[in-house]
Amino acid sequence: MFDLFLPDQNWSGDGDTEAVKRRISLLSKLENVIWSLLTSEGRSESRLWLCNTISSLSSITANVQCELFMNLLRSKPRNLSLAAHVLQMIFEKRPRIAGLIIAKKSYILEEFFKGNSRRILQWFDNFSDVGSEHGKGARALSQFAFINRDICWEELEWRGKHGQSPAVVAIKPHYFLDLDVLQTMQNFLENVPEFWSSDEFAESLRDGEIIQIDRKFFVDYFVDLMFEDSSEVWEMVKDFLKEESFSFLCRHLLINLKEQDLKVFLDSLRKFLARERPKCFEQPSSWLELLLLHNVSSSIEELLLLNAVINQGRQLLRIVHDEEHKKHKKKIQELVVVMASDTADASVMKESVKMDKADAVKWLGLQSWVLQYRLLEECQTPESWEDFFMRNGISFRSSSRYDLLSSNALPEVIESRLDDEVYPKARGKKKVKTRKRGEGTVILMAVMKMSWDILTVQVPLEVGCFQQTVILLYGLWLTYPNILQTTAFLHG
Repeated sequence: MFDLFLPDQNWSGDGDTEAVKRRISLLSKLENVIWSLLTSEGRSESRLWLCNTISSLSSITANVQCELFMNLLRSKPRNLSLAAHVLQMIFEKRPRIAGLIIAKKSYILEEFFKGNSRRILQWFDNFSDVGSEHGKGARALSQFAFINRDICWEELEWRGKHGQSPAVVAIKPHYFLDLDVLQTMQNFLENVPEFWSSDEFAESLRDGEIIQIDRKFFVDYFVDLMFEDSSEVWEMVKDFLKEESFSFLCRHLLINLKEQDLKVFLDSLRKFLARERPKCFEQPSSWLELLLLHNVSSSIEELLLLNAVINQGRQLLRIVHDEEHKKHKKKIQELVVVMASDTADASVMKESVKMDKADAVKWLGLQSWVLQYRLLEECQTPESWEDFFMRNGISFRSSSRYDLLSSNALPEVIESRLDDEVYPKARGKKKVKTRKRGEGTVILMAVMKMSWDILTVQVPLEVGCFQQTVILLYGLWLTYPNILQTTAFLHG
């Protein structure tokens, strides 16, 4: 069984340097195995994890997030793929804004419809029995035809033996159902250029519904406008980047970036953090903020690895236990066994405050994952969990009920403490005093990251009547190094 170092520790003095060297050598080997594991089927999943971590940065303002993404959009060479993704998101969430720009340039749709019968029928062939219920394109056509009947009525093609007069159709608007829409619009394309810049046609475009007919056409058109420096389009993009949440933008845009573009984004983020110097380091992304804040230049590969072991420990464990990764699991198991046989944990933590910050975060991140791995591997019986709790000063109680498996069933006293200690922002009505931490403490918190990742860990057991073990290590990450009040509950 192992020590979580929950009580206050004396981190002054030197650690066992030889033990630290041996441990770092083992952690380095573990790093290689984990990296091989992460890249065995490509890097898409680990990149998604990193993008999700970036999205959780809480110190980013609306103006800053706009600046970050605008820098990418205006970078050289042109990032056409990113521009297209941004525009697609705008078309999905705010089509009316794009529709207003299209309406002002309605004449460009003459080429859009020319020679394309599908588009013509989809937009204009939607007349109804009642004139007020015509579709947008049909309404624009009928209104323009009435107002400008002296120049275009003869261009209307009717099915049947003879045409219809304006006076008759005005009384009986359902006669438009007999209009040969395809032939009529082909006539308009050849002989009635006034229609394409008319108010009636422009009005039909204002809500942006036209985009749904051929989204790719409008994406390409707006990308061209962007890089022709259309102020209207850039203002639309800026407004969107400011109004959407940073989390939403990161989750939808960063995953599609090339790795060199993602590095550019992180470099821009580093400059912002150096300017603003955030002081709160209590989020899943704090390790990343810390590295960027101190201008630590880490490669994308290093960030992918660090994020996997610090923020995605359980997901990484899931991959380790997949059938196709038996060789990786065996190597990891051998390294963990060797590390479990020495007592270098405390020395590594002591020496970490003297290390380069990037190295300290990396080794402590790997160390924290080793602790998480051991926790889930070694605690396989109720007795082992009890021993683990008692060794680390974690109070617990046994119960024959499963109330704690549901968050709604938490005892009131515990629920209250969870609210106060873990989610102080959510309550809002009373101020919660928090203890300021130095950067050294923030680095040391990395070794306790396993507790964050398993705020609720469910371990299936097949021993006797014990079905599940649920641990709520909710206090570790927030109150470290004063973590004496951590509470856990053992169900049986």
